[in-house]
Amino acid sequence: MSEAALPAPVQAMVDAINAADTEAFVRAFTPAGFVDDWGTVKAGPDGVRAWADSDAIGAGAQMTVLSATTDGDTTRIRFAWSSRVFNGESEGIFVIEGDKLASFTIPPSH
Repeated sequence: MSEAALPAPVQAMVDAINAADTEAFVRAFTPAGFVDDWGTVKAGPDGVRAWADSDAIGAGAQMTVLSATTDGDTTRIRFAWSSRVFNGESEGIFVIEGDKLASFTIPPSH
């Protein structure tokens, strides 16, 4: 599945990471939105911004969606990630609320 098939809020977050646009990244989430990265949760605009600064945009990340499936308000992706913090493939789970992301979860790899 191509990135073009992603729901708009998911695509907005991917685009923000790849463009190194922290403000666009934060705007992709609801006010109560959160990132859950291997069980470490960063919530609200300040938390989402802190994760972007430490683990994504601030680490020079580039994200490539390899596959995606959407069921209702939940989109699951497999993605390739390249940054100064982590390089490799991961799973991602997005929950969409209206036209924003309620959450982006990166579950621990098994």
